[in-house]
Formats: sequence, C-alpha cells, structure tokens
Amino acid sequence: MNDTNKKSRSVLSRKQFLKAGLAGTILIAAGGKLMTLDQALAEARGKYALIIDLNKCTGCRACELACHQRNELPGDMSYIRIYPKQKPDGSPYFLPVQCQHCVKAPCESVCPTGATYHHESGAVLVNDKTCVGCRYCMVACPYDARRYDEEKGIAEKCWLCLDWVLGGGVPACVQACAPGARLFGRLDDPDSEVSQLIASGRAKPLHPEFGTEPGILFYIFPGE
Repeated sequence: MNDTNKKSRSVLSRKQFLKAGLAGTILIAAGGKLMTLDQALAEARGKYALIIDLNKCTGCRACELACHQRNELPGDMSYIRIYPKQKPDGSPYFLPVQCQHCVKAPCESVCPTGATYHHESGAVLVNDKTCVGCRYCMVACPYDARRYDEEKGIAEKCWLCLDWVLGGGVPACVQACAPGARLFGRLDDPDSEVSQLIASGRAKPLHPEFGTEPGILFYIFPGE
C-alpha cells in the first residue's frame, strides 16, 4: 500500500468523526497506543491554542486550500478566509480568519437544537444529526466563521481537525503553512511555545471587544 492510500485510510471526515466519536467508538493512535475517543479525551483535557503570526503570513492561501481539501468542501468553500489589510505605515499584511472557538460562543447560545456545543478539548463543534440549518449561528457569529452547505442543509465551520489533534497531530492548516505562521500546541503545558507566547502578551485574541473570549485562536499582530 502506498503512502497516499495509507493516509486516506487514516483520515476521518468531519461527519464520520462526529457520528462515531460522540459514542466514543473511534480508535485513535495517541502516544504510541490505540485508544477510544473517550480515553483520548481523558488524557487530553487541556485546551489547545492555534496562534497565527501575521508577521509571517504571506497570504499564500495554502491554509485555505488545505482546509477545503481536508473537509471535502464543495466549490471553492473553505472554513478559512484571508483578508488583505494595511499597517499604519501603509504596508500590506494578511489576516486569516476562521472559527475562534469562543468560550462565550454566541453561535452556541442561539442554537435552538443544541447542535452547536463545546467539546471537552475546548473546540466548538456542530452535530450534523441535530443541526436543522436555521442559520441562526451564522447571524450570531461576529467573525463570519460559518459556511452553509446547501446540499446537506447544515451550517458548518472549523472543527480543528480534531481527530488528528486527539491523535497527537495538528490541524491541516498548520501542516500546510510553509512560512510557519501557524503555531499549534497545548495551553495546559506552561512550557509550550503557545503558552509562553500567550502569557507574554504577544499573542492576543482577535477583536476582544466582541466579548466572546476566543478560546483557541490567537494572533501575533504586525510589529509585535
């Protein structure tokens, strides 16, 4: 079996993960051993952090493409968007935006069926089985992080490639980032790079004035 086939067999779709994972039946390779999702969660309770260094982001859109391919999204849809911005001196930079996995997630509070919920890892997920496609979450999200799949009738979003993460890996967007602008790690490890960057104040949430308390995504802004 070639490497491509090996990889395809090891990758779960978001739908497969939610369908099987919520019942704790997925076997995940973590720490060199196989365990169920429930067992992996018991060993991975601490929150994760994804930091995007805007000083390094080149706007290449590799993260967008990786997200599109990983989630088998229709058309050119991606859970990530890249916005061109300008620094105070007029020089350009790029701002990638996706779900911030907010602690006070407005998308969760407006969901009439409870389809949007907080996972034990800190990620905000959507249960395909109970989402009715009302799109209240899309209106409530101040980051415009939701994408509506017309064919499935579901409002979807970044799920942090959680099957890979719980198995000790990183999200697809982090893997694809050639300039190294995306840093991923654990917040419950005070010695991790992400923990130290957040503790130092260099890595900050996007639009803290929204009051949603982004729980996983942080940014190093130009000049920081």
